[in-house]
Amino acid sequence: MINSIAVPLGKLLFYIYDIVNSYGLSIVVFTILVKLILLPLTIKQTKSMKQMQELNPKIKALQKKYGHDKQKLNEKTMELYRQHNVNPFASGCLPILIQLPVLFALFQVLRLPEVYVFTPETYEAVGKSFLWIKDLSASSSFSDPISYILPILAAVTTYYQSKMVAPKNAEGTQSTMNVVMPLMIGYFSFSFPAGVTLYWVLSNLFQIVQQYFGLSRGGAVKEESN
Repeated sequence: MINSIAVPLGKLLFYIYDIVNSYGLSIVVFTILVKLILLPLTIKQTKSMKQMQELNPKIKALQKKYGHDKQKLNEKTMELYRQHNVNPFASGCLPILIQLPVLFALFQVLRLPEVYVFTPETYEAVGKSFLWIKDLSASSSFSDPISYILPILAAVTTYYQSKMVAPKNAEGTQSTMNVVMPLMIGYFSFSFPAGVTLYWVLSNLFQIVQQYFGLSRGGAVKEESN
């Protein structure tokens, strides 16, 4: 399944490269096009996140009132979702699970461009430098300070992207994961080809902008007084 998605994505990236004649710039355009293709799913997820944020004070009130009765709490919570026409699964794992095959295919394409985008001979002749990045096919080096920039950007953008959708005053496991996950992404980015990490950073930036207009513009969530 992954290969069946990776092949057309590789052809798209090659088509873009054939137009812009820059591997780095083709990844930038490729990322934007892919995010636009997935936009309906991400808009739906962002809308559901906003609805969940708005309902959060009411859910907390129910937890306070029915915390001793789990069955009653579940009934009242589902009733609240029905009243406001909110699907809690739409803001959780479902949209992410739908996008996972595409994400895996994208990583496969950018990890093995000599297989999915170019022929091995053509790939050897492709210029692989972009901005400060010396080689988009190579992973970052711990001995080269300038190569730290991309993994750091991957960690920072992952942090801000996850922070924007995290519930306010998040505690416990979720609060820890909001810090641990970006650090893990930054560390793993040292072993990824720079082209993969560049895609990740650009994808995060696109998502941050989208979430800003989809979530932040809606105003802060107000806590209800009991």
